[in-house]
Amino acid sequence: MKTIQIDSATVLTEREVPTPEPGEGEVRLRVDFVGICGSDLHYYFEGANGAFVVEEPLAPGHELSGRVDLDPSGEWAPGTPVTVHPARFGTPTEGTEEAPHLWPGGSYLGSASTHPHTQGALSEYLVVDAGMLRALPATLPLERAALAEPLAVALHAVSRVGDVRGARVLVSGAGPIGLLAAAAARARGAAHVTVVDVLPEPLARALAVGADQVLRLGEDAVPADSFDVVLECSGAAPAVSAAFVAARRLGVVAQVGMVPDVARPVNLAPAISKELTVLGVFRFRDEIDEAVRMLDADPSLGAVVTHVVDSADAARAFDVARDSSVSGKVLVAAWPDRP
Repeated sequence: MKTIQIDSATVLTEREVPTPEPGEGEVRLRVDFVGICGSDLHYYFEGANGAFVVEEPLAPGHELSGRVDLDPSGEWAPGTPVTVHPARFGTPTEGTEEAPHLWPGGSYLGSASTHPHTQGALSEYLVVDAGMLRALPATLPLERAALAEPLAVALHAVSRVGDVRGARVLVSGAGPIGLLAAAAARARGAAHVTVVDVLPEPLARALAVGADQVLRLGEDAVPADSFDVVLECSGAAPAVSAAFVAARRLGVVAQVGMVPDVARPVNLAPAISKELTVLGVFRFRDEIDEAVRMLDADPSLGAVVTHVVDSADAARAFDVARDSSVSGKVLVAAWPDRP
């Protein structure tokens, strides 16, 4: 089968490798679409995602949709449309029994955090544990279904906050996760959702997925002390500081966007004086099931996908995904011309 792997920074190679055979409890998928995530961009353009360095060829991709190709147990019929929960959970630790996504020793598709690396979905075929599969409704297009993983992250962010019914929510950053966070907040009952970004194009996409208001940094003032909940999705240190200013007294700030594992200046004074609750958000637990239902029920979420690029032009897909002025979520169509 064909696979596309990152060898080092900006080196992307298509290779022929043996088609994997599923073992006991495993299923082989025929991959159709793979979303390019921020971590994939770091691996490709920098050769590392934070502390995780590409030390051997790595197929990226943990956002995907496809169809069952082979299930030795016979439980999954060939051709069944599916998406995948990309985590294999590790070992429980005291206090994390109900949070398997935080257990140490697990793995995630398309990650250099393990040795050997955990290969991702940018291949013709992919073998996963059967428990990672999620069947898709017949009414959900495979393109839109590839958003299930990032939408699950957004839903988990709202889960971390708690009940947002009637809340005034600010989403900082209108990249794909920010757009889906805005949609998740509305789906969970937020009364009003404002999205802020530095670029006009992502803000237009925010309105398309249901934001009530958009604000452009540098042109529009973000009101201080005004939001019950702030979902900070950019990961930029100035935006984290601004989130603390925007939140009301006793409000909640959830840090959704990943930040580099280095010291960065952040102004904590507003978080202290307003007694804010500050939450970390990392991946998700089981919200992918809700994400599939939500994607099926709300076709407008398809607006998050702005580009579908053939795997033959994968390097261009990464270039497009890097430029948020022109792209939201970029999908790679995995060898669509194969028989």
